[in-house]
Amino acid sequence: MTLVKFKRRPFRNLMTQDFFDMDDFFDNRTWVRDMLPDSFWNGKRSEPALNIKETGDHFEIELAAPGFQKKDFEVTIEDGCLNIAAEKSQSKEEKEDKFTRREFSYNSFERSLQLPENVKQEEIKAAYKDGILSFNLAKKEEAKKAPPKKVQIG
Repeated sequence: MTLVKFKRRPFRNLMTQDFFDMDDFFDNRTWVRDMLPDSFWNGKRSEPALNIKETGDHFEIELAAPGFQKKDFEVTIEDGCLNIAAEKSQSKEEKEDKFTRREFSYNSFERSLQLPENVKQEEIKAAYKDGILSFNLAKKEEAKKAPPKKVQIG
C-alpha cells in the first residue's frame, strides 16, 4: 500500500490551475532550495552527495560533507542500515558601545543506507579527509567474485 499526496485544485481552468495550487507553490523553481544561495538559509538541512563503488572484494562509499570535523559525525549500524548523521552549530558575538551583534548558524544532515547482506558489518572502516567522509565495506568471502576461468576447447 502506498500513500500518495492528494492535490486539490479548486478550478480546472488551465489559466488558473497553477495559481490556485497552493500545495505546489513552494515546490516551483523559484523556491527550490538549490536555486538560492546558502546564505539565504540560516538553518541548513540537506542530504549530501554520495558516491558508491563496488569492486570484487569491497564497496567504497564517499559522502561529500565539507565544513564538518570528525567530532561532528555520528555513524551507527542498526538493523542492517548504515546511519550517518552530522550536526554543527556556530555562533559569533560582537559587542560595541551601543549595540550587540549576535549571529548563529546550524547545519545538519542524516543519511541511511541499507547494507547488502554480503557485507562484513564488523569490519566497516570510516575516514574523514578534505571534506569527504569515506567508508570501506569488506565483502564476505562467499560473496567475492572469483576471477573468470578460461576453458580450453578440445
